[in-house]
Amino acid sequence: MADIITNFDQQVETTPVVAMTEVAAIKVRELLDAENDPALALRVFVAGGGCSGLQYQMALTEVEDDDLIIEHDGIRVLVDPMSAEYIRGSIIDYHDGLMGAGFTVDNPNAVSSCGCGHSFRTADGGGDAHSCGCGH
Repeated sequence: MADIITNFDQQVETTPVVAMTEVAAIKVRELLDAENDPALALRVFVAGGGCSGLQYQMALTEVEDDDLIIEHDGIRVLVDPMSAEYIRGSIIDYHDGLMGAGFTVDNPNAVSSCGCGHSFRTADGGGDAHSCGCGH
């Protein structure tokens, strides 16, 4: 679902920065409950590195002044402005299977990604490729 921003009686549709599946929301809620600190939220950000140039990172942190705050089913997701440009429109999911468990990011801005799914490259580039240790 797109956000609607009203400006001077005009409606401009924008792509949400990030969304989350129900499975991911349940897992994040479990992690936040285990921390027992209501000031914490899920931070999703992009850092240079990985075999495709950029890496997804996630952490439980407190809100910072310039954060974009996305509310999803009572969970606050924090994204810094620089990372927002790389992950706008992404969907966070959580998979638990025989090959392991973890969060994944379905990013419409990625033109290529590593076999492990933790690093990616956009059409605008995004740093130099480095080994991410996934074996790909």
